[in-house]
Amino acid sequence: MRNVTSADVARDSGVSRTTVSYVLNDTPGAVISEETRARVRASAERLGYTPSAAARTLRRGRSDLVLYVLPDWPLGPAVDTLLDHLAGELAERGLSLLVHHLRAGRPLSDLWRTVIPRAVVGFTAFSPEDREAMRRAGIQVLGNLDDADPGVEGTFSTSQRSIGRLQARHLHRTGHDVIGYAAATDSRVRQFVELRLDGVRAECAEAGHPAPVVQPVDLTLDSAVSAVRAWREHAPPVTAVAAYNDEVAIALLAGLRAEGLTAPGDVAVVGVDDVPAAQFTVPPLTTVSQSLDEQARRLAATVVAGLEGETATPSPALGETLELVVRESA
Repeated sequence: MRNVTSADVARDSGVSRTTVSYVLNDTPGAVISEETRARVRASAERLGYTPSAAARTLRRGRSDLVLYVLPDWPLGPAVDTLLDHLAGELAERGLSLLVHHLRAGRPLSDLWRTVIPRAVVGFTAFSPEDREAMRRAGIQVLGNLDDADPGVEGTFSTSQRSIGRLQARHLHRTGHDVIGYAAATDSRVRQFVELRLDGVRAECAEAGHPAPVVQPVDLTLDSAVSAVRAWREHAPPVTAVAAYNDEVAIALLAGLRAEGLTAPGDVAVVGVDDVPAAQFTVPPLTTVSQSLDEQARRLAATVVAGLEGETATPSPALGETLELVVRESA
């Protein structure tokens, strides 16, 4: 079914397209009778006419859309939660969130030229050409998530290395010298796996403990059991594991049970994200909370400040919002 246009409304109501535009846009100074106005609005409602985003932008002089560009990530609970909080924070400021999952194929320029956002925020790096083109078009470019360059103005960075450090530090403080790292196998999160693992390695080195024993773990029982066996056969045996995230950690708990082992008695386990299910695992999962609601508030405040030509109030680094949630698994 084709979209209803202003020409359809004009034909249905028996007036010109200019008159339709004046009525539906409440154009000041247009002399149009109330009867005609009522007829045009009735036609528009009956036909289901909705002005395009581009038309609304031209009429108001600006868009209310904030385009959020995600790389080709799996949309797990953490990303879903962050986007949900961010959408709520922006809505309170009269802005709408549009999320674009960037995959190979359609160029980013096709998207921002179509929807005409007021601002673009990325969890992926923009090419210099895209960044400059958006700025020339009057679109605020508000940075990207890039752990390797957290000090650049307009960049949002939660320290993935700090997550790994926090996991390892807790395991060391609870008496574990030899720890393992359960790495997710999805290639789309490889950067995050490596950054968190870097944090674990750095913490082990500074504490004078052996480097973490890395095992890949996908979300299957066979994979989890294989990793548990490798850690137990290691000399000396691994007694605690930092998992890439809670999903991997939950798989490990199942792998331990399948081997007749317990957490933390045989192997302590720490996850990341504090998903709702973490408190209901057996045993309840110790994990790292990323304070996603706080990250969303800061991000929304930075977006709004950038749109108003201001600088957001300085706040602690997002890595400082991390919180260790201690439960029975470690």
